[in-house]
Amino acid sequence: MGGMMRRSYLVAAKSGLLAQRIVESRRLLKKCNLCPRRCHVDRLAGELGLCRTGAVAEVSGYGPHFGEEAVLVGKMGSGTIFFCGCSLLCVFCQNYDISHPEESDCFPVDEVQLARLMVDLQEQGCGNINLVTPGHVVPQILAALPHAVENGLTVPLVYNSSGYDSVSILQLLDGIVDIYMPDFKFWSADSAKRYANAEDYPEIARRALKEMQRQVGDLRINERGEAEQGLIVRHLLMPGGAAETDAILKFLAEEISVNCYVNIMDQYRVSGMARQFPELGAVISVTEYQQAMLRAEEYGLNRLNGTYKHTRGRSKLTHQNSND
Repeated sequence: MGGMMRRSYLVAAKSGLLAQRIVESRRLLKKCNLCPRRCHVDRLAGELGLCRTGAVAEVSGYGPHFGEEAVLVGKMGSGTIFFCGCSLLCVFCQNYDISHPEESDCFPVDEVQLARLMVDLQEQGCGNINLVTPGHVVPQILAALPHAVENGLTVPLVYNSSGYDSVSILQLLDGIVDIYMPDFKFWSADSAKRYANAEDYPEIARRALKEMQRQVGDLRINERGEAEQGLIVRHLLMPGGAAETDAILKFLAEEISVNCYVNIMDQYRVSGMARQFPELGAVISVTEYQQAMLRAEEYGLNRLNGTYKHTRGRSKLTHQNSND
C-alpha cells in the first residue's frame, strides 16, 4: 500500500542498466532464443521462427482496456498494447487472430513508434502500460523505453504473458518491469503437448513464476486501489481441468506466496482450433468456478480477484470476471 513508487525502468534508465540490457537483448535476435522454443533464426536478417516476428515488433491494436483486473483498470483503463505473434500458440487461444499474424491486420512499429504508443496511452489517462504477449519482442520493448522515458512515461510497466517465459530472458527484465502478469495454463505435460505442442510448459512456467516473484514480490497496491508493483497470476479454468487447477493453486500457495494476487478466470469459450478437440467443447459452470475459488481459499490463497464469498460451507458467487 502507500503512495506512488519510483518506476523500475526509470531507475534503470538513469543508472545505465537499461542501455546495457538493450544491447544484450538485441544480440539474441541474431540466433533467436528469446523463448523456450529456441528457433535460432536470424531475426535481424528477416528470418521468421514460430512467432512469425522479425526484427521489428508488430501490433494489432492498442488502447484503454476496461476488462482487465480492477487493480489495473482504475478509472481510465489499462493501457493495453496487443503484440502480434506468440511463442505458445494454444489451440483454444481467445485472441487467435492476434497470436497468428497471418490471420490479423498487424502493423509494424519501430522503437520510436512503440514509445509513442506508450506515452499516448498515458496521456489518455491509463494507469499503466499493459504489454500483451511480449516475450518474443523483449528487445524491441527495451529499445523503446528510453524514447518513452524521454517523452515523460512514468506509469507502471506490465508484462502480460502466457507464462512460457525463459528465466534467462526474465533476468534481462529484472529491475525494469514493475508488474508481471503471467498465465499458468497447464499443470500436465500431456495437456501442454496436446493443446500447445509445448510439453515443457509446466516446468517452464513454474520456473518463470518463481523468478517473477523473486524480482517483484507480492502485489503492492496504492491508496487508490491501483497496482504499483508485484506479481499477478491468471489461471483460465478449462473443461475437465479441475485436477490441473487444483495442482496449480497448491503450487501458488506453497511455492510462490499465499499473498499472491490470483485471478481464476471462468470465461473459457470455444475459440481458435478448439473445435478440433471434442473435450474442449464444454463451458465452465458456476459450480466449477465456485469449487476452484473454494480450493484456492483452502490452500490459503487470500488475494483472489473478484468478489466471490462463501459462508458456513455455502459458496456464493457475487461477481464473475470478464477478462480477455
